[in-house]
Amino acid sequence: YRLNILLAGMNPFYFHAVNVILHCLVTLVLMYTCDKAVFKDCRLAFVTALFFAVHPIHTEAVTGIVGRADVLACLLFLLAFLSYNRSVDQLYVGEHFPPTASPFFLLLSLFLGTCAMLVKETGVTVFGVCLVYDFFSLSCNGLKLRNGGIHQRPAWQPEASPSASLQVPLAIRENGKHRFAHRGTWSSCHPASPEEQRSGGLSVPSKAMWAIRSYLTANNNQNFWYTARPFLKRAALVISYVILVLYFRLWIMGGSMPMFSEQDNPASFSPYLLTRFLTYSYLLAFNAWLLLAPITLCYDWQVGSIPLIESVWDSRNLATVFLVLVMTLLSLHCIAAFKKLEHKEVLVGLLFLVFPFIPASNLFFRVGFVVAERVLYMPSMGYCILFVHGLKKLSTQLNKWRIAVLTLFALLLLLFSWKTVKQNEIWLSRESLFSSGVKTLPHNAKVHYNYANFLKDQGRNVEAIYHYKTALK
Repeated sequence: YRLNILLAGMNPFYFHAVNVILHCLVTLVLMYTCDKAVFKDCRLAFVTALFFAVHPIHTEAVTGIVGRADVLACLLFLLAFLSYNRSVDQLYVGEHFPPTASPFFLLLSLFLGTCAMLVKETGVTVFGVCLVYDFFSLSCNGLKLRNGGIHQRPAWQPEASPSASLQVPLAIRENGKHRFAHRGTWSSCHPASPEEQRSGGLSVPSKAMWAIRSYLTANNNQNFWYTARPFLKRAALVISYVILVLYFRLWIMGGSMPMFSEQDNPASFSPYLLTRFLTYSYLLAFNAWLLLAPITLCYDWQVGSIPLIESVWDSRNLATVFLVLVMTLLSLHCIAAFKKLEHKEVLVGLLFLVFPFIPASNLFFRVGFVVAERVLYMPSMGYCILFVHGLKKLSTQLNKWRIAVLTLFALLLLLFSWKTVKQNEIWLSRESLFSSGVKTLPHNAKVHYNYANFLKDQGRNVEAIYHYKTALK
C-alpha cells in the first residue's frame, strides 16, 4: 500500500489496477501449477485457470482494497507450493519417498510460505498442503513417470506368474549406480497382485477400506521407517518451522488473539454448544454453495444475515448432511486410489479447497465474521480443479453428449462472467455498494446502518431515519 501511494498517490484507480494485475498473476500461476502438478494437461490447466479468472466470488477480493491481502497471499501460496515440489527429486527411482534434490528450493518454499502468512493468516496452510501432497503424491511419482521401464518385460524374458514377478527386484542403473525398485505397498510400483485385481470390482468405500488394510498388512512394512526417512526429515523441518513462525506471529500480535463482538460472529457467542456446532457446520455448507452457485453476493454478511440454527430439526441441516456426504465420498475416493496414485486431481482439489479455509472455519479460534466472500478466494482454486476434473470425467462417460456438456460449460462461463461484471458495477461507488446490501440482505442490520450513514451524509434525513429505525428493529 505504501508503495502504491508513493507511485500513484491516493488515486483509487491504481489500487484497483494493482489488484487486477495480481489476480492475473494468480490465474497464470494456477494454470502453470495445474499443468505441472495436477492434470499434466495444458488444455485442462487452461480451462481451470479460465474458470478461476471469471468466478464471481472473487469480486470482493479483487475490487475491494482490503482484498489485496487475499490475492497476494494466494500468489505466494502457489509459489511456495511450486517451490516445495521443485525441491523434491521426483525422478528418483528405487525408494518410496524421494530425497530432497534442492535444499535451496525447500528453503525458498519456507520463505514464500512465511511471506504468505504475514500477508494473510491463511497463507500458513500451504505447509500442510505441501506435506500431505508430498506423502500421497510425490512419494511414488518417479516410478509412475518411468513405469514404462518398470512394467515392460524384455523380449527375452520368459513370462512369469504375478507372484513370481513380485519376488524379483528390478535393478535400474542411473548415473553409474544401481537403484532397486523395492517390492512396496504402492501398487503403481509393481504389477497388480491377484488380490489387487479382485478389488477392482468393489465400491468406493470398500476400495478405501481394502487400500488401508492392504497397506497396513504389507510384507515390507518393517522397512517403512527406513524408506520414509527423506519425507520424515522434510516433515520435521517444516513442522518445526511452522511452530516457530506461528509463535512469531502470536508475538507480533502481543501474545493474544483479536477480540470480536457478538455482532461480528453471533454463533460464537451462543451459550449453547449444539447451536454453535449446528451453525458452524451449516456455514461450511453455505460457503460451499457460494462457490457452486454465486447467485446472492453481499459485501457484508454480519448481524442476522444467517439466523442461528438452534434445533436439529431445522431444514438447513440437510445441507450440512449433504456436504458431509460429498466430502466423505471424495476422501474415500482418494484413499481408494491411494495405492494406484490415480486421480491426483481429487487430492489436490481437496487440499486446495479444505486447508486454506480451515482458519476461517471457527474450528480452532473465533473469527470476526459470519461469511466473508474474500476468504473464499484461495479455496476457490480447489473448487475449480474439482469442477474441471468432474467435467472431464463427465465428458468421457457421456461421449455421445460431449458437445452438449462443453456447450453447457461455455454457457456457465458466460453466466459467471456476466455476474462478475454486474458485481463490479456494485462496487463503483459508496451509494451503489450500500444500497445493494439493503436490496440483497434486507434482514441484515449492518447494511441498513451503513446505508443510513450514507443518506445522512447526503442530507437525506427522512430516508436515513427510516433505515436507522430498521437497523434498530
